[in-house]
Amino acid sequence: MQKTTFTPSDLNDGFVVAITLEAKPGEEDTVATILDVMVAPTMAEPGVKLFLSYRSPENPRLFFVFELYVDRAAWGAHEATDHFKAARDPPRARAVRALHAPEYQRTKLCSPRGLKRSTRLRPSRTAQRRSST
Repeated sequence: MQKTTFTPSDLNDGFVVAITLEAKPGEEDTVATILDVMVAPTMAEPGVKLFLSYRSPENPRLFFVFELYVDRAAWGAHEATDHFKAARDPPRARAVRALHAPEYQRTKLCSPRGLKRSTRLRPSRTAQRRSST
């Protein structure tokens, strides 16, 4: 496994993928398992700084996935891995739907003094349109 601890400056730069997922009724544990299985092999990839999945304690069907890569190419390499392809396998993919379009951004996340207002992630225009309909 690659380096799993980073200083704030290490996490200050990268390519972010963030998505909110909703498991279909009865598929909550399937989605949780898929995400859990993804952690170790994803974190072992050379271009991955962070792969974090979070399950809502209020609504066990809701998940948030936050991924931080060194650059867009590292994210592309992740999409080509066997574990990513297995997670996207059609029977598994039918267990979940994205609530918001994934956000893909090259960004500065934080500084040693905390989040910078000018660099906070904002929904893309596409995601804003989808959420307002």
